Amino acid sequence: MIDHISIWGDLADVGHELSHVDVGGVRTRVLRAGAGPDLILLHGTGGHLEAYSRDIAGLAEDFRVTAYDMVGHGWSDLPDQPYTIDVLSDHLLGLMDALGIESAHLSGESLGGWVVAWTAAHHPNRVDRLVLNTPGNIANKPKVMARLRESTMAAVQDPSDETVRRRVEFLFHHKEMVTDELVNLRRAVYTRPGFVRAITNTLVLQDPLVRKDFAWDPAWVGKIGAPTLLLWTEHDPTGGLDEAAMLLDWLPDARLHVISDAGHWPQWEKPDEYLRTHRDFLLLGKDPE
Repeated sequence: MIDHISIWGDLADVGHELSHVDVGGVRTRVLRAGAGPDLILLHGTGGHLEAYSRDIAGLAEDFRVTAYDMVGHGWSDLPDQPYTIDVLSDHLLGLMDALGIESAHLSGESLGGWVVAWTAAHHPNRVDRLVLNTPGNIANKPKVMARLRESTMAAVQDPSDETVRRRVEFLFHHKEMVTDELVNLRRAVYTRPGFVRAITNTLVLQDPLVRKDFAWDPAWVGKIGAPTLLLWTEHDPTGGLDEAAMLLDWLPDARLHVISDAGHWPQWEKPDEYLRTHRDFLLLGKDPE
């Protein structure tokens, strides 16, 4: 049984503010809700802040939640430049400065996990605790990179219901949970003027020659001092538990929690467990069971 009705239904009874913030000249779409310790949520490749719509209300009970569209994504500006990890990290830090956030808990999914990990390694004073949610392809596997690049470009270049739905379904173990609303929202992003160029600028990270400068590596991952939760799933199409084991070995202070019966978007497929693990780790400092 699917208990999700709509994104608006998820947000209907939670006080929130949706606005655009100037971040170094980049008009950045931001949703904020709640009060408490700052928690910033980062989506994945080609994504947008609605990736967290099922979680905002629950997180806002304990945190000052900020979800946003990264530069080149969603309804933020699409400047013509490669969106490498350092660029995405600088955009995050610029947003924190614009919002007056000195330091925060960071939780990133997929590409967002890569960005928050890089930020924690290179700007440790800005990060309190860290959640890496299905960060994906830690081992830099060419087939995984090619699959992501090809499925994303196909959906952006031909944003039909079929191709966009296939791209969104890639994120889910239970594909019946992919609603028309979610597909149509993603199509609206993909058909923005200039988005083909923008996604090309994002997918440079799937080029091994570009990726090598930012690839997951113990040389920089080992510098992350923030307590870190690895949030994995049983059915993540981008990386298995062998890759989680790599990060556990590289990170100085990390623990692992595996969500069963979910794919690349546990925050959508298993929101109750997602919320509980975040609350326990970020607020109470408890290791996952």
